[in-house]
Amino acid sequence: MSFETIAAVDLGSNSFRLQIGRVVDNQIYPLDSLKSTVRLASGLGVDKRLNEAAQERALAALALFGERLRGFDFGAVRAVATNSLRVAKNAAEFIERAQKTLGFPIEVVAGREEARLIYLGASHSLPSADHKRLVVDIGGGSTEFIIGKRHQPQAMESLYMGCVGYSEAFFPEGRIDRRRLREAQAAAAQELETIAYDFRRLGWVESVGSSGTARAIADVLEMNGLNPNGESGLTRSGLERMSDLLLKAGSMEHSRLAGIRTDRMPVLPGGLAIMLAVFETLDINHMTYADGALRLGVLYDLLGRFHDHDLRETTVSQFMRRYQVDVHQAERVRATAR
Repeated sequence: MSFETIAAVDLGSNSFRLQIGRVVDNQIYPLDSLKSTVRLASGLGVDKRLNEAAQERALAALALFGERLRGFDFGAVRAVATNSLRVAKNAAEFIERAQKTLGFPIEVVAGREEARLIYLGASHSLPSADHKRLVVDIGGGSTEFIIGKRHQPQAMESLYMGCVGYSEAFFPEGRIDRRRLREAQAAAAQELETIAYDFRRLGWVESVGSSGTARAIADVLEMNGLNPNGESGLTRSGLERMSDLLLKAGSMEHSRLAGIRTDRMPVLPGGLAIMLAVFETLDINHMTYADGALRLGVLYDLLGRFHDHDLRETTVSQFMRRYQVDVHQAERVRATAR
C-alpha cells in the first residue's frame, strides 16, 4: 500500500515536531510542519522520572499534532521518541497517555536507530556526493554521530549528552564563565573519546551538522561575521570567537549577538560546549549544515517500505556481511524466535 501524503512525529528531548510531506515520483516534498518547544529533558528529575509539568507540555503539543493528523491512515504516520523517553523510568505510563492524545502509536527508538534515521534525512537534503560524510546531530538529550556514503550509513553511535541536559548541569540560570565552559567541554570530550578512535580510523571527507543546535550556532556565526573570510556553516575559529564573546558577556541574554532565537537561548550554552568538544576531539575545522534530519529520515523510511525497499533490511544485511554472520543459523534463530 502507498500513500500520497505521509507524516513524521518527532518527540525530541528539546522540541516536538510534526512534518507532513507529499510523495511524488519517489520524492518527498514538504507540505506542512508544526513545532512545540516542550523541553522534555528538563522534566527529568534525579530519579529519572518525568515530572507532571513536562508531561502536560508534551500532551498539549501532541493534542495539536493529533488535530492536524486527523483522517490520516495509521500506515502513513510514524511517531518516534528519542533519548528522554529512552531513559525515563515512567516512560511507559506517559506513552500510554501520549498515544491516546496523538491518536497514533509512538515508538521509542534506540540510539542507533535514531542515528540511522538522522543520516537518512540529512543525506536526502544534501547534494549527491561519492565521498564519505560525518553527520553530527546535537539533540536535547543525546548526540548522534554517523559516517556514511550517499544514503548508506557505515558507522553509527549515540552518546548521552545533549544541549538541554548540559545547559542545566553546567550553565544554571544561563550564566557562562570560563570554568563552566571548560567543565562542560571536558565532560563532552570524555564521552567522545569512546568513539573518537574508531571514527577517525574510518575517516570522512565532509563534516555536516543537522538539527536545531547546529542551525542555531551557524546562524549566529554567519549573522555576526564570526567565521573567517565570510565562510558559511560552522568553523573552529568562529566557534572560538563566539565563545569568547559569550564569556565576556556572561550569558546569552547579555551577549547582544544577532541571530539567537528566544526559544533556543536557554539551551544554546550546552550545545555550544558540545560542539566545541566535537570540533576539538574529532579534529574538525569546518562543518556544513543539513536541513534534513530525523523527521525527514522517518518520512523516507516510510517511503522505502511502501515501495518494497525497506532501508532497515539493507542495514541488517550490511551488518551480517560485515560480521560474517552464518546466514543459515540466523534463519534458524529467527524461525525459533517467531
